[in-house]
Amino acid sequence: MSGFIIAVDGPAASGKGTVAGGLARENGLPYLDTGLLYRAVGVLSQREGIDLDDVEAVARVAQRLRAEVLGDEAFRTRGAGEAASRVGVHVPVRQALLAFQRDFAAQPGGAVLDGRDIGTVITPDAPAKLFVTASPEVRAERRRRQLAGQGEAVSFEDVLADIRKRDARDSGRDAAPLTRAADAVLLDTSEMTIEQAADAARRIVEAARARWEGSRQG
Repeated sequence: MSGFIIAVDGPAASGKGTVAGGLARENGLPYLDTGLLYRAVGVLSQREGIDLDDVEAVARVAQRLRAEVLGDEAFRTRGAGEAASRVGVHVPVRQALLAFQRDFAAQPGGAVLDGRDIGTVITPDAPAKLFVTASPEVRAERRRRQLAGQGEAVSFEDVLADIRKRDARDSGRDAAPLTRAADAVLLDTSEMTIEQAADAARRIVEAARARWEGSRQG
C-alpha cells in the first residue's frame, strides 16, 4: 500500500464518521464509511426476505454489493444499524467485503476508511490509525439526536440499550472483533465538541504523516 492511509476505528456513535470525513476533506483523500457496507448488506438481505442468520444467503448479498447503491438513505436508519451488527458477525460476509475495502484503500494517493476493524484487519499497515470512542451514554444521546433529525423518534433509554447490545456483539464476535489496534492513537470524544475532536484528530494525523514521509525519505 503506497498511499497515505488513515484508519479510523471505534464503536457506534463515537464520532468516528465525523472525524474520518473531516480528515478526508483536509487531506484531499477519498473516504469510505465501511459500516455502510454492512448496513447495505443487512437492509438488502431483509428486502429479499432473507433471514439475517442465514450465513450463506447473506454472504451472497455481500458478494453482489456495488458502490453505486450505497447512497440509499434507508442504510442510515436505526434498523439498518441493528441489521449491520447482525450480519457483521458472519465470517463469509466479512470475507466477501474484504476485497472491496482493501481495493478502496489501495488507491494511489491513499484513502480514509472508518469502521471497526480497519486498523486491525483491513489495513493493518496504515501509517495513521485512530481509535475514536466515547462513553455509552454520550454515544446514545448523539445517536438519539441524529435519529430525531432523520424523523425517527426514539427514547434515550432505547438507544442506550441498542448501543450496549451492539458494543457487546461487535466486541465479542469471533470474526474481526471491535478492538483497538496496538499502534492506534486513542481519541476519547466524550467531553469534546465536534471542533475539538476534529482538531485533536488533525494533530494525530499530522504527526503520523510526518513519520510516514520521513520513513519514505529514509
